[in-house]
Amino acid sequence: MIMVGRGSQAESLSEPQVFELCASAFDRRSLNGKRILVIVPDNTRTAPIDVMFRVVYKLLSERSQQLDFLIALGTHPPLSEADINQRVGVTREERTMKYPKARIFNHEWKNPNQLRHIGSISENDVDEISNGLMRQKVDITVNKMIFNYDLLMIIGPTFPHEVVGFSGGNKYLFPGIAGKEIIDMFHWFGALITSPVMIGTKHTPVRKVIDMAARLVPIERMCLSLVIRDSDLAGLFIGTPEEAWNAAVDLSQKVHIVYKDRPFEKVLSCAPSMYGDLWVGGKCVYKLEPLVADGGELIMYAPHIREVSVTHGDIIERIGYHVRDYFVKQMSEFSRVPRGVMAHSTHVKGIGAFEDGVEQPRINVVLATKIKEEKCREINLGYRDPESIDTEEWKDREHEGILCVPKAGETLYRLKDDPFKMLTTTN
Repeated sequence: MIMVGRGSQAESLSEPQVFELCASAFDRRSLNGKRILVIVPDNTRTAPIDVMFRVVYKLLSERSQQLDFLIALGTHPPLSEADINQRVGVTREERTMKYPKARIFNHEWKNPNQLRHIGSISENDVDEISNGLMRQKVDITVNKMIFNYDLLMIIGPTFPHEVVGFSGGNKYLFPGIAGKEIIDMFHWFGALITSPVMIGTKHTPVRKVIDMAARLVPIERMCLSLVIRDSDLAGLFIGTPEEAWNAAVDLSQKVHIVYKDRPFEKVLSCAPSMYGDLWVGGKCVYKLEPLVADGGELIMYAPHIREVSVTHGDIIERIGYHVRDYFVKQMSEFSRVPRGVMAHSTHVKGIGAFEDGVEQPRINVVLATKIKEEKCREINLGYRDPESIDTEEWKDREHEGILCVPKAGETLYRLKDDPFKMLTTTN
């Protein structure tokens, strides 16, 4: 298909402009009478999904035979009806009266009755893609709802991402609406390479795995890839998932990566309220780790967060947070731990070493949350009372080696002379 798109570092797209772009793109395709499933992110991603919902519904509700929406949760907890309404920007009454044809569903990653096997990636392919880091066959399952539709329409933002390099595109299928096998596999693959190497890199081995899995999906796909600047829409690109994502990343690299001349001894990373637990709030660590000096301190300030993970908390609290090699050099002890959870552990703790039974993280990660000090120590992270932090006192102190990021989690901070780009997958 011919891609339609528009984006700018400085200007924002209005709703009428979004409507015009979507109308142009949809008119180039044969959508009349089709059953369409729109796949959108949950509320842990900044994006004008309300605008996209209104526009897509207006353009396609009469034209299509069916127009449903599926929340791409990955392994995140399901959204309540109130949260769904908030995500698409409607009241309960409006959803019934103004948008009666739009059914909205949560993905059920843990329900085997909701998944269908569509193929596998061979151990030889995994070995080749990973340059020998992994060798395993990966079975691929996906939400079986997709087989009730003629077209999958992916709508979601693109940001730097710790596992795959940049989010967006086919990532809304894998892990968005996938089963745990492929999710665990590529998250651990990304962890082996390490987050500081992966994050903000356009073409990565993990992206190859995701795109390979997407080619097994036997349903037509298209993508509306968004680039968000603050809360505004800086870009919209419509095409195949691969081409729309490619264009979105080119703009995201300019919008979402901030370069600094020097590392910082102390960084205060302020988590927005959309991150309800450490599982998703960890993005406030990932996006700032490359900027922290060796031996420095990264404080995640999130006084609203009360638990480690709604979905995976029991496992994380059992294994704690550790550098990659803590697990790699003791894999037999963690054989029953889901690799996706293990990957999260290493991403939060950051890179480091594990030699002769001694763990040496490069930086000190500290939680300033409602998670109690005893629990922080048990999971191998630092603690600071959030009441002791006045964010105003942290501002404008870069000359002292102190940085405060008021809304962390989506913008990546790196050094201009970046040492992590010299790391390789064999380290």
